[in-house]
Amino acid sequence: MPPTATDPRQPCILLVDDQPIIGEAVRRMLVGEDDLGYHYCRDSSVALATAADVGPTVILLDLVMPGIDGLELVRRFRADGRFADVPIIVLSTKEEAAVKAEAFQLGANDYIVKLPDRLELLARVRHHSRGYIALLERNQAFEALRASREALAEDLASAARYVRSLLPPPQRLGGATVDWRFVPSAELGGDAFGFHRIDDHRTAVYLLDVCGHGVGAALLSVSVLTTLRTEALPHTDFLDPGTVLAALNRAFPMERQNDMFFTIWYGILDSAAGRLRWSGGGHPPALLIPPLVGVQHPAHVLLDSDGPLIGAVDGLEFQSREISVDPGSHLYLYSDGAFEVSRPDGSMWGFASFLDVMTSPTTPPERRLDTLRAAITEVTGRDDFADDFSIVAVGMDEKADSRR
Repeated sequence: MPPTATDPRQPCILLVDDQPIIGEAVRRMLVGEDDLGYHYCRDSSVALATAADVGPTVILLDLVMPGIDGLELVRRFRADGRFADVPIIVLSTKEEAAVKAEAFQLGANDYIVKLPDRLELLARVRHHSRGYIALLERNQAFEALRASREALAEDLASAARYVRSLLPPPQRLGGATVDWRFVPSAELGGDAFGFHRIDDHRTAVYLLDVCGHGVGAALLSVSVLTTLRTEALPHTDFLDPGTVLAALNRAFPMERQNDMFFTIWYGILDSAAGRLRWSGGGHPPALLIPPLVGVQHPAHVLLDSDGPLIGAVDGLEFQSREISVDPGSHLYLYSDGAFEVSRPDGSMWGFASFLDVMTSPTTPPERRLDTLRAAITEVTGRDDFADDFSIVAVGMDEKADSRR
């Protein structure tokens, strides 16, 4: 069979010519050229079958033969996927411009008046063989790359499914309703988030973003997520967000995590007292939107998360802050993938545009998450994301006594 993208070979010549004297003459020209294989086919009707057996890297093809002539053979070789790229050198007894033009139009690579000088024949055969073998090797490399990319894509998709399986379902917790949207990027970033009840009226809610992309970032985010969910940080007051972040900083130093660090926003919502305590490290600020009043544009509060990155420097302290939360308010945690969005022209959509969408008085709170995602899709013209898209919404009940 012919050389394939998985089996590049040394140069191999197939001569198709009905005159044995030409076959012998070419054989003698190749004497001493041990790197050149040589096969002769006298009957043009079996030329394709012979080529399939010997796997030529170049075909020498006589034009005038009984039965199937050379031009028809060029057409048949080019129509057969096995030989579509194999170089064909047409042999003719004379220079004829019209015949030469037709041969090239049908797919021939070269045209020689037979028989040429030995050095010329060797040069042309080697030249075309080298090009064909290089094509095979390139195809082999592309195929290996394609297979590698497919395997990597499946690994990333599997990791994304695993991360999603660990995310808690949207639910009611105490006096609040929690909803979220998560769209992993094609390369899978390090986003993860969670929320869980600490006691009857206090709920922890958090969102983190590991630097970089890929399975490593996802695994670190899952490890941090599990640590928070199970409160597996010894001697840590989980009602004090600053203390929690300091404990995470000690537990996940970047030198033990492949030089990966992460950002995080961590809060404790007290639905009975209508209070929110939070702390953050290097993360985008959470967005607190009070209830809509009439058609007025709602005021909003950015809950800063300007503490240090987690895992970058040992021994750092993190400050806890506190704010009152009115009934009917909505709290949003998100990663930078929710606003660091590039338009097709390369410009950045940006945080101000994100705020415009999220605080629009024409969008009811229950539609904000989907409206944001639709806005990003419209801006980019794509339904996928360059970075993980993660956002968590915590909606407080409108009546204060329903929080208890």
